[in-house]
Amino acid sequence: MRRPADVFLLYAARAARGFGDGFAVIILPAYLSELGFGPFQIGIVASGALLGTAAVTLAIGFIAPGKDLRNLLLVGAFATVATGLAFQATEQFAFILVIAFVGTMNPSSGDIGLFVPLEHAMLAQEAADQDRTRIFAHYSLIGGLSTAAGALAAAAPTALVSAGVSSIDALKAMFYVYAALGLVAAGIYRYLPHARPHEVASRQVALGPSKGIVYRLAALFSLDAFAGGFAVQSLVALWLFERFGLSLGAASLFFFWSNVLAAFSYPVAARLAKRFGLVNTMVFTHIPSSLCLILAAFSTNLVVVLGLLLVRSALSQMDVPTRTSYVMAVVTPPERPAAASVTAVPRSLASSISPALAGALLTSSFAGAPLVVCGVLKIVYDVSLLFSFRHTKPPEEQSAVG
Repeated sequence: MRRPADVFLLYAARAARGFGDGFAVIILPAYLSELGFGPFQIGIVASGALLGTAAVTLAIGFIAPGKDLRNLLLVGAFATVATGLAFQATEQFAFILVIAFVGTMNPSSGDIGLFVPLEHAMLAQEAADQDRTRIFAHYSLIGGLSTAAGALAAAAPTALVSAGVSSIDALKAMFYVYAALGLVAAGIYRYLPHARPHEVASRQVALGPSKGIVYRLAALFSLDAFAGGFAVQSLVALWLFERFGLSLGAASLFFFWSNVLAAFSYPVAARLAKRFGLVNTMVFTHIPSSLCLILAAFSTNLVVVLGLLLVRSALSQMDVPTRTSYVMAVVTPPERPAAASVTAVPRSLASSISPALAGALLTSSFAGAPLVVCGVLKIVYDVSLLFSFRHTKPPEEQSAVG
């Protein structure tokens, strides 16, 4: 970045977005359940949201190299405003599905969508190799903490109901808050610098010399995302609601701590990556988290289940800043927006299929089946990533070996 202040502006925008995602991931299934929709229909909505996200992210990634990134971020912020206002305005399933597809609401715990390739490219623009992973770790930490705060805010409808507001209206009020956060993000993005004319011209290349590496990573990330789609937070919340009768307030508190643990794992991941390497950190923190998820599926004790899921939260997101840093490191600077998009889009596409399948599995005799499928497929992904990329090292690790 040209100014340190630009990094902090992107951190602040990430915080606003994370807060909205934090309560939306819990409010959305609760709202749809209150409207009378079942697990399969809720899974369809989650799939539609992820599929739409993939389409928009792919388009943004290839448009971005020739455009002013600041203006594209502003477009995304106003799309967030429109999404929040549209969700509270209808109770018809068909309209909800359309809004989920074209909107920005994220049914998963990860940071996905049109903002990802834009913010990642801006953060990596002038980060030194030795600082890149740390910058992304701080970015993820801020996002994780704000998401945790948002999860805690998901208990607000319970307080509104106690004050005499109907359940539906209390849940709809949160969509207004989501829209307001889009305005906050827009206000922050306004202070980012415009790209200079020669900079726009120099970013015309989408993918060039790094195309092979990007496509291989995209294929592996799609497997990881397909697996993750079986246990997106919205569906995990629904599983806890239906299997254990967890209240909205208790779910809010649980996902708060879950997101806090995930958030503080990001700087830990940066430290581990400096010592053991980016790929090793991604793989060897991910596998234990998948084992915890599988064990949780078979447990009948709520305390044990929540404990396993919290351990999983402390480990499963360590690959977020390391994965982002790795992608930005192994491609040339002009390719970064497209690389961020191409590696993110298959994740959204793949993860858009599995929530609908998970919703169907939740109605089976073994409701924990989606968690088992998720854990097993993620372990397959981790082993494949290790064997495919253990010798492809970012610049800072090459210099260390040298």
